[in-house]
Amino acid sequence: MTPSTPSTARVLLTGAVVLPDRVVADGAVAVTGDTITYAGERSSLPPEWLGVPPPEAWRPGLTLLPGLVDIHCHGGNGGEFGPDVESGRRAVAHHHRHGSTTVIGSLVSAPAGTLLDGARALGRLVRTGELAGIHVEGPFLSTARCGAQDPASLVDADVALVEALAAAGGDGALAHMTWAPERTGGGAVPAALAAVGALGSVGHTDADYATATRALESAARPGVRGGLPLVTHLFNGMPPLLSRAPGPVGACLAAAARGEAVVELIGDGVHLDAGTVRMVFDAVGPGHIALVSDATAASGLAEGAHSLGGRGVTVRDGAARLTGTDTLAGGLSTLMDQVRWLVHDLRIPLADAVRAGATTPTRALALPDVGALTEGSRADVVAVDDGLTVHRVLRGGSWL
Repeated sequence: MTPSTPSTARVLLTGAVVLPDRVVADGAVAVTGDTITYAGERSSLPPEWLGVPPPEAWRPGLTLLPGLVDIHCHGGNGGEFGPDVESGRRAVAHHHRHGSTTVIGSLVSAPAGTLLDGARALGRLVRTGELAGIHVEGPFLSTARCGAQDPASLVDADVALVEALAAAGGDGALAHMTWAPERTGGGAVPAALAAVGALGSVGHTDADYATATRALESAARPGVRGGLPLVTHLFNGMPPLLSRAPGPVGACLAAAARGEAVVELIGDGVHLDAGTVRMVFDAVGPGHIALVSDATAASGLAEGAHSLGGRGVTVRDGAARLTGTDTLAGGLSTLMDQVRWLVHDLRIPLADAVRAGATTPTRALALPDVGALTEGSRADVVAVDDGLTVHRVLRGGSWL
């Protein structure tokens, strides 16, 4: 991805603009270097921008979105987040090109040594600015709800491992960690994470309603990132919501509806039914929903045999499953695929879909200067056509 825009360039983009609170039909986004200096109605452009030509080959009628923010992503285009830095670099480049200009790299459950090697590798990508942080999905997870995670790698909670992972990633790189609160020692995880500047995310859990509720309360940490606990891909890796056993789904939905948690949704049309996603948007609202890809190395590749954390995965009919089973093994979509599905199929307003795909995840993890087209933000802009197909991507003021 060679930048074609010098760091001191001035770029003026025009079209419909998705602002944090509304869509402006005739808008403009002005960029100086790597920073947005104006976003709003074209009629209110500062005088110094009048007459600035559009970029080369700019198409009229495009819609400008903020770069999307994926806080749960395992890989893409054959690359996987783990001990191999170059493999991770391949993965993050895939998602950047498709409009997710901010990515948190996710590690799957593995033996402690492998996880520490993975955290060190991802820490390097955080320091170069290619990743915005690290998410560790496990290994303190429920064996009964492990999904595609390797059950042989799952262990009881270990505060020392939390501390070691944070140290391996380096300088605040660890952003959040998925844990099942019912595992032995699980009650100590939120405090251990908070001590290293990270949040707990309830997931891959078989907890009952009361246990999940207490876990969310203990994971709320004012002053640590966004302060609210996260929920790892709501519904997936959890027992179903039942009338007399609401379980973790009920607890997490209730907390998010009260404004006390942020729930991840894999809005790809595979992991969740359209009606389920629509229900969560209606009940919770986009301000407490973070769309996530949960994408694996198979994202962007042809159907056939692939892998996730060393486990065999088969991609067929638009879904990735553990080979020889019906168990879903991560996602294949990008966040832009999900925004398109929400808007076109579920009739969710574009501004709400973008809020869940960019602004809310940014706020949840207190990521600096991304997730919205606002003055002073990093110049991450995605230009899409009427079908919400990506036309061009600007990241940090440079065209990808």
